[in-house]
Amino acid sequence: MARPPRFDTEQLLDAAVRLAAASGPAGVTMAAVAKEAGAPSGSLYHRFAGRNALLAEVWLRTVERFQEGYLRVLSAHDDVRQGACAATRHVVVWCRAHPDEAAVLLCGPGDFGREEWSDEHRSRADRGNRRMFAAIGSLTTALGAEGPEDAERLSLALIDLPLAVVRRHLGNGGTLPAHAETLVEDCAATLVDTLPGSDGAARRGKGGPREQR
Repeated sequence: MARPPRFDTEQLLDAAVRLAAASGPAGVTMAAVAKEAGAPSGSLYHRFAGRNALLAEVWLRTVERFQEGYLRVLSAHDDVRQGACAATRHVVVWCRAHPDEAAVLLCGPGDFGREEWSDEHRSRADRGNRRMFAAIGSLTTALGAEGPEDAERLSLALIDLPLAVVRRHLGNGGTLPAHAETLVEDCAATLVDTLPGSDGAARRGKGGPREQR
């Protein structure tokens, strides 16, 4: 019976994520990952065609894990407003639980050499992005968003705002404060309640706040 490999792909990617969190994408080299994992360099080249493939897998595994949880939370509520606020909160919850992966997520695919990825890796990234855009687009429609300003408002609530809070704290090597989840959820609720299809907008009268501009 063949001996199972001592270092599997997940272990090597875990080591690469730790390096990326500590030193940025530039610190993720084949030699550095092998050293961090305590593995022979041959283990890296057996699983990754080269550094570009390694960087692609580091980014894609991270963002796919994030997207999986985010989409699950977003669709777990019959009430779309609750789903939107829960998804916003999830961004902070996930980053708190996975600070090293959060550091990767805050960099973006360009920092991990997307232009040098294989067609297969780029296609995989695009598929994930389409799933996210479709889910947020459905939510935008369900909330009665009217035009690009409403879409921008929802994007701010669901993505930009929670990531900004995470970046401000984790990006400086700090930790997320205990109130971060509640803060982003409250802010998201305020933004969502300005959309025409939300209960908050209905209570104030559709378009009420906008008429005062």
